[in-house]
Amino acid sequence: MAEQREDKPVWSQVPRAVRERTEQMLHARVVRARRAFGGYGPSATFVLTLDDGRRAFFKGVYPLPEGSAVRWAPAYYGSLRTDGWHALLIEALGGDRVPPWTAPRARRAVRSYADFHAHTLDAPLPDWLPRGNHLEFTGYWAALTADEQLRNRLAGLCATPQARLDAAKWIAAHGPALDAAEAPLLSTRRFALLHFDTRSDNIRLDGDLLRMFDWPFACAGPAELDFAAFAQSITLEGGPEPEQLTEWYSEVLPLADDVLTASVVGISGYFADRGSSPDLPGLPRLRAFQRSQLKSSLRWSARRLALPEPKWLDTLAN
Repeated sequence: MAEQREDKPVWSQVPRAVRERTEQMLHARVVRARRAFGGYGPSATFVLTLDDGRRAFFKGVYPLPEGSAVRWAPAYYGSLRTDGWHALLIEALGGDRVPPWTAPRARRAVRSYADFHAHTLDAPLPDWLPRGNHLEFTGYWAALTADEQLRNRLAGLCATPQARLDAAKWIAAHGPALDAAEAPLLSTRRFALLHFDTRSDNIRLDGDLLRMFDWPFACAGPAELDFAAFAQSITLEGGPEPEQLTEWYSEVLPLADDVLTASVVGISGYFADRGSSPDLPGLPRLRAFQRSQLKSSLRWSARRLALPEPKWLDTLAN
């Protein structure tokens, strides 16, 4: 199997001012810069060979494309490292915290989110932005359909024997349709800049502007996936139903119906797998939260595909 490598800029793509400052700090000229691969992100990492024979390791992070998220992201003031501390300094965002979600708040949030996606849809984006992160939300329904043990692991979280039986039967019967519905997510090439972790603890609502912070998962991908994940979380937290959120979002940026369905279904499969996985040490509430998101996203998936309502979700343990 060929080694998979994350996209990283070459040394010539690093701004000249950064390269010159690097040489000033090293008191030597860089004669060769070899990209260093590994890890899980697109950080600019190089092994530098200097004209005095030394070698140095360069690791850098860099801003999002100019103008791509200026209105929606907090201003960056700088970072520091001292006495073992590494601190990031950004603008302290004002605006409303959510939840509670009201219909006016939800409408303002998703319309601003649509404006954010529309700003970069089909526009050139840097090569270092990952292009395949949305594919992480595919394949789970195929696995649940094929593997009785996985089905029983999820069904076993239901509160009654009848609900456990109903869950296993429902997944076996409708898993193939859910799996097939993911296909457009595999083939779409209409990409925008995605925040990829938009939920209430990462946002503030400043009037009509949705402000987002915590950007470590930023990537390029289908806007439908970013929206679907955000929409189901709003509903989960007591906000409007996702169909209403879809209508408001589409007033600003129309969604591809098949890609939206694929996104909702893929997200529900992800939470079906994660929500039924063993607890992680130190994160005692994570699986319960993922099961709550399964309830929200799978009900939406069933409605979009006209499948029977998965009533067994009512007894799924939180």
